[in-house]
Amino acid sequence: MSSNKVLEPNFELSFFLPKYWLTWLGVIVLYSISWLPYKWQLGLGRAIGRLLARTGTSRKRVAERNIELCFPEMSAQQRQETLVKNFENTGVALLETGMGWWWPEWRVKRKVTVKGLEHIERAKQAGNGVLLLAYHHLSVEFNCRGIGGSHPTVVFYRAHNNKLMEYFQCRGRGRSNKYMLGKRDIKGLLKALHDKETCIYLPDQDYGRSRSLFVPFFGVKETATTTGTLIFARKKNVSTLLAMQSRNDDDSGYTIEIMPALENFPSENKDDRADLIRINQELEKAIARKPEQYMWLHRRFKTRPNENDPSLY
Repeated sequence: MSSNKVLEPNFELSFFLPKYWLTWLGVIVLYSISWLPYKWQLGLGRAIGRLLARTGTSRKRVAERNIELCFPEMSAQQRQETLVKNFENTGVALLETGMGWWWPEWRVKRKVTVKGLEHIERAKQAGNGVLLLAYHHLSVEFNCRGIGGSHPTVVFYRAHNNKLMEYFQCRGRGRSNKYMLGKRDIKGLLKALHDKETCIYLPDQDYGRSRSLFVPFFGVKETATTTGTLIFARKKNVSTLLAMQSRNDDDSGYTIEIMPALENFPSENKDDRADLIRINQELEKAIARKPEQYMWLHRRFKTRPNENDPSLY
């Protein structure tokens, strides 16, 4: 068993120390709100998001810049409308965290429709493990529970810096899934794929210059893109699929659509650049369906091809 596999974090008496009191307050508020009617939570979340959009925080400037870089064809008005909707969705995402961590299984299943599970089953019948690529959709916390309710997965993730939040995060995500692996546990994920598991991996963040190539992503021609995807996709007997996520426009819940396995991927000649360009193109198509629901608040383009290049932010 891999040394840093996360099975079940232990509750620690240190969680009652004063340094965690504000965290406890936030957890109690979030837990209480999670039991309100679903549409009330959506309305409250959007109000929180609009409030955040008015504060002019650094995160708002990052989101604004990301949208400008990725969608140069948009008019200034369209970008502003997308930004406001994005913050509304961000406010909803805060409350979806509580739903994802504490809702019972029956309630999650009522809100999530998973399509395309036959593509996973087809890969499994062929004797393959499944590398299921996802992306930082704002509802990813709830969707993690949603897909696990139909097809439990192994989740590759970054642990929370706050140990109390990590306790709740890991337990919440694990309620519907098999187990979770820390982001440095490469061997653990390779073993899970070898064991024919379905493993969720998110390749759409800036992980720095190490093990990255600079390839196009939306309007940014040189975007640091992790080669980690290829480490897993090139393992023998692995099929690579994409999960497209969305919150339904009518506020009825969520749709997760599993796409067919990528054909001829990875490339036979092991062309890293071409393979990563293809992955980014697939992510672009998924994100562009509802760009206001993507997590634009992180500095996706912080790493430049050369250390002396000026920051895009």
